Amino acid sequence: MSNPDEDLKGSVVRLWHLIEERLKPGADRERVDRRIWDLFGERWCVMFTDLAGFSRQVAAFGIIHFLQIIHEQKRLLLPAVADNDGILIKVEADSFLILFKDPKKAVRAAIGMQRASIGYNRDRAPEDRVPLCVGLGYGEVLRIGDSDAFGREVNSASKLGEDRATAGEILITDAVRTAIADMPGVGFERYEGPEVAGSEVNWRLRY
Repeated sequence: MSNPDEDLKGSVVRLWHLIEERLKPGADRERVDRRIWDLFGERWCVMFTDLAGFSRQVAAFGIIHFLQIIHEQKRLLLPAVADNDGILIKVEADSFLILFKDPKKAVRAAIGMQRASIGYNRDRAPEDRVPLCVGLGYGEVLRIGDSDAFGREVNSASKLGEDRATAGEILITDAVRTAIADMPGVGFERYEGPEVAGSEVNWRLRY
């Protein structure tokens, strides 16, 4: 009888088989690591989004309100992602993980999303608003099909978007700033907030 796991195909299964090989006694970990990067390593601009104060809103207004805001967030924000060739990889509660090949398109998407959010929020009660926070990173990541991505710039984008940015802000790593330095219509302000591990210099995007 065949092993059901061996019959599965896909990036996730392949990755974890290699991780298991890496764990074996005497494994050549450098060689396994090279194989993993050869298979899954790609350069992407990573966007992490979050909604400011969302946990407090859920606690105050309940799960149905949570579902309403998630629905509105997708309807409101994802068109800008599609228009700029972004790929939605993962949704976790009120957070999106989105990948873009072109960092300038990622920035255009982020600006479009923020403007849509700000316009939407203008005439709404606080509990019905979509207060968007965005973090962007750019560099080599391990992209595991359409299910997840890992890497230093993923971690930095997540920290900037989920923990550091406030509503209306777009925070970016230095790698993003370098990649979009000649982009018209945007400016940069050094982010002086709490340090983000693995990303020494970060910036607030002016748009």
